[in-house]
Amino acid sequence: MRIPLVAANWKMNGNKAFAERFFSDFDLQAIAAHVVVCPPFPYIPLVSQVAEDRERFSVGAQNLSQESSGAYTGEISAEMLLDWNARYVIIGHSERRSLYGETSELVAKKFVVAQQAGLIPILCVGETLQEREQERTLEVIANQLKAVSDIIESDTWKHSVVAYEPVWAIGTGKTATPEEAQDVHQFIRGELGNVGEQIQILYGGSVKSANASALFAQADIDGALVGGASLDAKEFAAICRAAE
Repeated sequence: MRIPLVAANWKMNGNKAFAERFFSDFDLQAIAAHVVVCPPFPYIPLVSQVAEDRERFSVGAQNLSQESSGAYTGEISAEMLLDWNARYVIIGHSERRSLYGETSELVAKKFVVAQQAGLIPILCVGETLQEREQERTLEVIANQLKAVSDIIESDTWKHSVVAYEPVWAIGTGKTATPEEAQDVHQFIRGELGNVGEQIQILYGGSVKSANASALFAQADIDGALVGGASLDAKEFAAICRAAE
């Protein structure tokens, strides 16, 4: 049975006071789903302290380098993340792909580096509005998954999470209908082959408490990767409870 998972992507938001206030307002004891919080890099140690000794709560990172060390100014290695007890790392978010030019091939390398270090990658896939209008959604996602499949053993997928995030729904207030999201999630599960049934597939893209229950009721949606709504502790908690 796949355990519901809800991940918060704080992106470049908040400060130390915000993080402390968030966890004073967030009642983790009332949440049965597995929760992952991915703060900006400087606040990983703070979130790590909150996560310590809590079975259903983990800290994650928003990105990592494909290199293990070296003269790469501004980059963060997998080993550095592990030093602060990070367990998950977001790989290939659409903002990394569009704003920083990360190709599917680079994303695949980061996926492998994360897994080899012992981190669980949350691989983001999704189509733009133009690609959806051209009815290329499944083609685009298949190619994004294939870039990873081409360089890993199929069994390795078991040690990862996939997040379907239609680019046109991220931060826009728009969201795929539960049925549209389910269709893509079902497709992704099929693309992952024999291990597909074991892998948590999350939905992302303007997820909020008002639409979470309908999304999570779908057979192949195992939780969410939450952006803006994860900055409100009570709203995020409501989303987490909906995943149960």
